[in-house]
Amino acid sequence: MDIKKIRAETPGIAHGIHLLACGSALAPRPVVDAVMSYLDLEARIGGYEAHAQEAQMLDATYGSVARLIGAKPHEIAILENATVAWCQAFYALPLKKGDRIITCQAEYAANYVAYLHRQKTEGIEIDIVPNDETGALDLTALETMITERTALISITWVPTNGGLVNPAVGVGAIAKKHGIPYLLDACQAVGQMPVDVEALQCDFLSATGRKFLRGPRGTGFLYIRETWLESLEPASLDHFSAPLVDSSRYAVRADARRFETWENSYALRAGLKVACDYAMDIGLDAIQQRAWMLAADLREKLVELPGCSIMDLGAEKCAIVSFTIDGLDPQFAVNSLREKGIAIGMTNQASSLLDAERRNLPVMLRISPHYYNNESDLDACFAALEELV
Repeated sequence: MDIKKIRAETPGIAHGIHLLACGSALAPRPVVDAVMSYLDLEARIGGYEAHAQEAQMLDATYGSVARLIGAKPHEIAILENATVAWCQAFYALPLKKGDRIITCQAEYAANYVAYLHRQKTEGIEIDIVPNDETGALDLTALETMITERTALISITWVPTNGGLVNPAVGVGAIAKKHGIPYLLDACQAVGQMPVDVEALQCDFLSATGRKFLRGPRGTGFLYIRETWLESLEPASLDHFSAPLVDSSRYAVRADARRFETWENSYALRAGLKVACDYAMDIGLDAIQQRAWMLAADLREKLVELPGCSIMDLGAEKCAIVSFTIDGLDPQFAVNSLREKGIAIGMTNQASSLLDAERRNLPVMLRISPHYYNNESDLDACFAALEELV
């Protein structure tokens, strides 16, 4: 990996130290150029005309996303964010009263709200898998919880509030063994580690462009295994997802684009395509190795700070570092480092409420280095935190 070249292609490097890839990573110059060039084209010749001129490139975005996760282009729907993508799959599933959903302790709050919504409106039930001794989802417990009423296994692979990596491949094996649909929230996984839907054996996978993938905000995508495409109809349709045949009939599209609507931002799609291609050119194995190494180095540094507690769970830890420092207010720390040109974040209980309640978590500081960061970035961040202790 040519770090010097990568940093030179990252405009944000010149304006400070950014250590919050799990929130919204710094986009590389080719992504920025793709978005801006497309907007400029729209400004010069018009939106419809730009679409017509760049239709082939825009259509190739599906192939780029598919290659990123080992899928087929017709299994990909491009949406405006990961939550919309996830909801499109979840609300399309024909759940009924008494059906049970199995989820995890580290489930993302937005997903859990949707479970509660369908519990309220349709009478489904929610089962939460306990964690194993490392803090990851317990696969043995998962399998014992499956009953004839289990209608869906839906988990977050990498939670928003720390470095945990749930055993998504193991979950997929269990789901397939029992013939249960499997919905995987890969929002924090895509872009920082290899993702292969065949190895995962998931039926549905949702992700965003803005985080570790380094794409534009306002982009996300949904993978739907092709075996579901004939039977799963979206909760809502328009004339793009289901063109009118005549005044009394419509025909739902045969591909995953049945989960899209007619209008979208083509400029952002252009940026998403380039972000996928950029990550693939570097290599997801290399990206994971470097990002996770930087995070591991940071954890080793942080434990040297008086009163610092690393809060990450799991035997395997990714490039998200969550921690607390006795007596240091997280918001004050974030603001103080921002004044020094260092971007870190914090995570509150609401984002992963089940985990926060189980562990009695306070508001935590959150740092997520990416492969474009270097050791001097970590040293500067540590030194800035050390001044606050």
